[in-house]
Amino acid sequence: MKYFASKVIVVSCFLMIGLVINALFGNSVVYASSAGLLKEGMKGDAVVRLQMLLHENGFYEDTIDGYYGPSTQQAVLRFQFAYDLLPDGIAGPETVQVLRETDLQVSRGKVANSRIGKEIVAFAQRFLHTPYVWGGTQSAGFDCSGYIYYIFKQHGIELPRMADEQFLVGMPVQKNQLQEGDLVYFSTYEPGPSHVGIYIGSNRFIHASSAAGMVTVTPLDKAYYVERYLGARRVQR
Repeated sequence: MKYFASKVIVVSCFLMIGLVINALFGNSVVYASSAGLLKEGMKGDAVVRLQMLLHENGFYEDTIDGYYGPSTQQAVLRFQFAYDLLPDGIAGPETVQVLRETDLQVSRGKVANSRIGKEIVAFAQRFLHTPYVWGGTQSAGFDCSGYIYYIFKQHGIELPRMADEQFLVGMPVQKNQLQEGDLVYFSTYEPGPSHVGIYIGSNRFIHASSAAGMVTVTPLDKAYYVERYLGARRVQR
């Protein structure tokens, strides 16, 4: 009987050890906790969360599929270079922590940007039908970049005067992620960003148009502008 009881205890111990090992290593990835890091070749929900954080912060544009492949590794490297972390392409505890903190800051920034963006749009619409004036930067008349320069300056945001220089400010924004107050750019009378407007929502933008002869609102899907669309920028506010 004692032998049987001892055998049961030994078997139970082995089962317990097996459960612990499975808990630690049975899943291919534990999100920067027991496994300590995420690296190329790993799969699982932890990688999905990592990819989502990288995407939210603008470092990952590929499919969120839970596989730590080359595109995920490159996204991690870009993030590490941007934040002065050891650029090893591995999402260790330090990288993940900084990424989470950055994501929180970006989320807060989105709320602030949304509020200020709405204020900029409301102010910009006050100048509807203002005459187009080449070189104009005042409320009596604007050209396209002069209009942008004036509107943002009234909100404490100093931008360069010309459209091609304004295009270098802020961060790029995908067309399907435009927010009110984002700047949209077009190549019109010359190559490169030669025309600019303010996105006001509902797939429309407001701009000082030489063709219309005034400040006007135009759909982004108007054929002329679809063909000449270059991109959008979100000014850090």
